[in-house]
Amino acid sequence: MNIRAISPVIATVIIVSVAIAIAVAVAFWMTGITGLFTRYEKLEVVSAYAIANSTHITGDVNSNSSKVWAIVVIIKNTGTSDATLDELFISGKPFSVYDNSSQVKASDLNSTVFNGLPANVVKVTGSGQGGNWIPGSDTYPVPAGSQVTLVIPIASGDGFISGQSVEVKLHTAAGNEYPKSVQLP
Repeated sequence: MNIRAISPVIATVIIVSVAIAIAVAVAFWMTGITGLFTRYEKLEVVSAYAIANSTHITGDVNSNSSKVWAIVVIIKNTGTSDATLDELFISGKPFSVYDNSSQVKASDLNSTVFNGLPANVVKVTGSGQGGNWIPGSDTYPVPAGSQVTLVIPIASGDGFISGQSVEVKLHTAAGNEYPKSVQLP
């Protein structure tokens, strides 16, 4: 019986080495899975301001002139997941309840800032897909890492006046809200 086996110390070292190797492999695997489940959207308002149209429009019920503003909101998606805008609120009300179509005429929006913006439509430009967005009726994607500019038309016929502070709140499909306050010139 002169057969020699591995000493208990060497056996312990081998078992501990195998355990450490398996633990490291599992840790890398779990890190990869965690990355999949921790994706998030995060919109940051880079800038927000309002511009008054230099022309006034007439023809409302009382024959008073009305004023038109464009609220410009520049947002950037700094999250790791794409965001989808699904609603826009102006001073706590959905954008769709404002009847800009009776107040804002295409001729009033043909300046450089207003860019021929149709009434009740938000013009979107930037590193996203661009185009028009009708809040409440459709959605607008904001890819991760992209920056977009929203141009939102509002008119005095909806109760807005110069000097008023207006809250613009963007709502996403994930249920997040991003508010920003803007003062009308």
